[in-house]
Amino acid sequence: MNAASRRYAATRTWRPWGWAILGAVTGALAVLLALAPARWLGATLARVSNGMVTLAETDGTLWSGTGVLAFSGGAGSRDRARLPGRVRWRIRPALAGARARIEADCCTLQQPLALALQPTWRGARVTVANSQTRWPATVLAGLGTPWNTIRPQGELALQTQDLALAVTPRGVRMAGRAELVAQRMSSNLATVRPLGSYQLVLTGGETLAFSLSTLEGSLLLSGSGSVVAGNLRFRGEAEAAAGMQAQLANLLNLLGRRQGDRAIISFG
Repeated sequence: MNAASRRYAATRTWRPWGWAILGAVTGALAVLLALAPARWLGATLARVSNGMVTLAETDGTLWSGTGVLAFSGGAGSRDRARLPGRVRWRIRPALAGARARIEADCCTLQQPLALALQPTWRGARVTVANSQTRWPATVLAGLGTPWNTIRPQGELALQTQDLALAVTPRGVRMAGRAELVAQRMSSNLATVRPLGSYQLVLTGGETLAFSLSTLEGSLLLSGSGSVVAGNLRFRGEAEAAAGMQAQLANLLNLLGRRQGDRAIISFG
């Protein structure tokens, strides 16, 4: 038997075993992925958010599980606030990625959050179905300065429209619109309760822009800002409604640089 014949015979002998081994490895990987623990999702959230969003006390799998969602000021921060109750998720493969359904005991009573996840060559794209949810303002205290000092209380009503997030190595870019209404807000820094209700509107694009306005209340807030290359910039002002200057003087001093009856808020 010449060399070519020996190679051919060896190939014919190996080929069934090769396919069997490949099939076994592929099957094992599929089973491993199907049974991937829920904590893998928590690890991914913590890494993508730089520790600002974490998932603890997980149960179930990567595809269908529950956990406790918490917010913090990021890696190394001592501030942390948990979302009341548990969060439940269900992820299913789709034609160009995956679809996820998320329910939170505290916040998605009207409708679950529906997400479409699509991998890209530089990261991922997350599309959020138009939704209306309600969140406790107390979770903001976990995000660190200045929220850990203000300690806001109240309810945050979030409405999204055509919202999409592109996650890349350079950061997160937002498209669409989100409207956050902070209702009946109060703070441990003021005896006046509630301070008021406020609206924050975020508009995505090349630059993430946002505007703040007062709907009603004793503390009047206004301003606008943007996020450029991951840097937050804001210019605004706060003042007390007529007859409330004395009650809110200390809070205005903490919010910004005083200019007469107003406090100028500026950062970035």
